[in-house]
Amino acid sequence: MPWVLIVLVMFRQRQTKIVATVGPSSGTEETLAQLFEAGADVFRFNFSHGTHEEHAARYAIVHAIERQMGRPIGVFADLQGPKLRLGVFEEGEVYLKTGGAFRLDLGSSPGTVDRAPLPHPEVFEVLKPGASLLLDDGRVRLKVIDSGQDWVDTRVAVGGRLSDKKGVNLPDVVLARSPITEKDEADLKFALDLGFPMIALSFVQRPEDIVDAAKRIDGRARVIAKLEKPSAIRHLNPIVGLSDAIMVARGDLGVELPPEDVPSLQKRIIRTCRNAGRPVIVATQMLESMMNAPTPTRAEASDIANAVYEGADAVMLSGETAAGNYPVGAVTIMDRILRRTERDEPFAQMMDAGRTLPETTASDAISAAARSVAETIGATAIVTFTTTGSTTVRAARERPRMPILALTPDTAVAEVLTLSWGVRPITVPTLNDFEDVIETAKRIAQAQELVNSGDRLVVTAGLPLAMPGNTNALHIVDIASE
Repeated sequence: MPWVLIVLVMFRQRQTKIVATVGPSSGTEETLAQLFEAGADVFRFNFSHGTHEEHAARYAIVHAIERQMGRPIGVFADLQGPKLRLGVFEEGEVYLKTGGAFRLDLGSSPGTVDRAPLPHPEVFEVLKPGASLLLDDGRVRLKVIDSGQDWVDTRVAVGGRLSDKKGVNLPDVVLARSPITEKDEADLKFALDLGFPMIALSFVQRPEDIVDAAKRIDGRARVIAKLEKPSAIRHLNPIVGLSDAIMVARGDLGVELPPEDVPSLQKRIIRTCRNAGRPVIVATQMLESMMNAPTPTRAEASDIANAVYEGADAVMLSGETAAGNYPVGAVTIMDRILRRTERDEPFAQMMDAGRTLPETTASDAISAAARSVAETIGATAIVTFTTTGSTTVRAARERPRMPILALTPDTAVAEVLTLSWGVRPITVPTLNDFEDVIETAKRIAQAQELVNSGDRLVVTAGLPLAMPGNTNALHIVDIASE
């Protein structure tokens, strides 16, 4: 079977995954191949930038690399979401003094030092006295004093320079609108038609946002909820439960919340996702200094290591690979930090300590037993056969000390599983019965040089194989000498 022989050397010697954002610095065939070889497991396509034609060309390159390397490569489309921005100013910019008065309204005339246009009617519907507005990533802060149907009067809490079309954040209110804008609708259709298996939803505020997105996607892709609004944190458990994966988007989250709150929230989100069996990505400013420098700061290295210790499934590079001067170097160094951290003795101890009791289902019981049995007998790997990915995600939630080989006949499922901790997904032909699964597991483990004579594998699957989400079989496989 040729597919067995080519699926081997490019799997990583680590459990935590790397997401690299594609952009001007990394959009060529040569650089994308170098990013993959350096350690990128998943590529993020940021639809806030670039054209459909550029995304399609880069998507084709990634899949060409996937075919060449003989292993799944994950991709996801990251929708822009609603962006609130000021209008323009008469002079291009103004300086607001702390303590001064400043009005925002729906007027079309350019702004002055006393007022500025804010062309978003939905904002004025919810802003009430006492609410805060954060302008230009929080560099300028306003407090609402009075409000009307199409205006708000504010007091400048923190002054500073303000220029055309700067962003506006509203940490205290929930906008009565879908996070999927008209632009997002066009981008979503394009991404689904192209074949993206995962869609990241920006500025999620409430569980209904996930339900709305899932209806629009209609089973054609998985939903990654980006947590960057305080209101999303207030609905954390239901949002995690409704999503297929979560991203801790620390950029906007750090603007709308006090910076001292973000580290503890990151830990809480990761813990909630692990308990629910949802892959979680930690994102934003992980190697920010490498936009312009060939090496990271020690603080950045510690930040990445902490995400690994906390049990994140993946860590993400944004501008570092999309627009930075050292995209391949950033992935290379992140890979080194991940591998070094996972070799540390406290890492395994923390994974064990973070394990929760399985749910009272046969599937969860089998997945928990697979990890326990594998560690007791010293198995070299856990092998899961899955049609939807649920069997494998359950296995990954257990954080076993050996790799997880995920066998699936569905290419899209294999690509989705590239995001999960410790999982090495492999696309296989349709298998007929559990004996086929066992024999295939043995051949692949041997082809990857994961096992030698006398080693053992733990294999799980749901029987019958055609029934998804029904993990009910566990088998210990002894590797005999040829």
